[in-house]
Formats: sequence, C-alpha cells, structure tokens
Amino acid sequence: MATEIERKFLVNGTEWRQPDSGSEFRQGYLSTVKERTVRVRVIGDRGYIAVKGITVDATRTEFEYDIPVTDARLMLSDLCEQPIIEKIRHLIDWEGLTWEVDEFLGVNVGLVVAEVELERVDQQVSLPPWTGTEVTDDPRYFNSNLIARPYSTW
Repeated sequence: MATEIERKFLVNGTEWRQPDSGSEFRQGYLSTVKERTVRVRVIGDRGYIAVKGITVDATRTEFEYDIPVTDARLMLSDLCEQPIIEKIRHLIDWEGLTWEVDEFLGVNVGLVVAEVELERVDQQVSLPPWTGTEVTDDPRYFNSNLIARPYSTW
C-alpha cells in the first residue's frame, strides 16, 4: 500500500516563478466519492490513473499507474466528470524539499497552490516566503472538488 503525506498552501505573489519551468497537466475524475477518488491524468505524452483514499491528517492511501496516453485522453473526453482540471505545474526546490506549485487554468484560473510531499506527518517544513495560508484540510482546494465548485464561482 502506498501512502501520500502532503501539505498544501496558497501562493502569494510571483517570486516563486522560474523562467521556462512548468508542465501542462490535464486531469479528470472517474469518481469523486469522498472515501475514494479515481483520477485520470495526461502530462505531455504520458497517461496515468490514480486511486486515492480519504484524506486524514494530510495522509491518504494512493495507487498510481502508467496507462496508454490514448486511453487517458479518451477517458478525459468521454468518461470523466466535467470540467477537466487544467493547470501548469512548476517544481521548485526549497531547503531540501521539492514543492509543486500549480497554476490553474480554465474555470479555476487565478488559483495558485503549492504542495509539498512529506515522509512523516510530523516532519518539520521550512516554508518558502511565497507560501500563504495553509489549506491542507480545506476540501474546497481538493482538485476533485474544483470540478463541482470551480474557483471562478467562489
């Protein structure tokens, strides 16, 4: 069983930006049931499917697998709940950890969040100066919830 431990923060300003960084992500959900989500993702020419359990204290089970990109694209267009989540992910190294800064596009444009994966729930984290309010426990910021209630409608 795989375990994901991550914390999520809103991002302030643009100090975090690095030239020519970022990968385009398109992702959708086959299931957004709170106890389990099933996500399909396309990054460049690669496809993925992930099954995730309920989040408890920044921790949840996660299983992710490569799938053919043509299958992933078809699932995004024909099977996933709409709208599809579109974002650009930037990887930023900060004091020994890699932060994933997601700039959302489409119906979630204007939302920028940073996530950091941890080895332990009690792991100490040095926060970059561009991190703002922690939203780890706020379900509005779960990607799966941004489908039913896009950021542009808040």
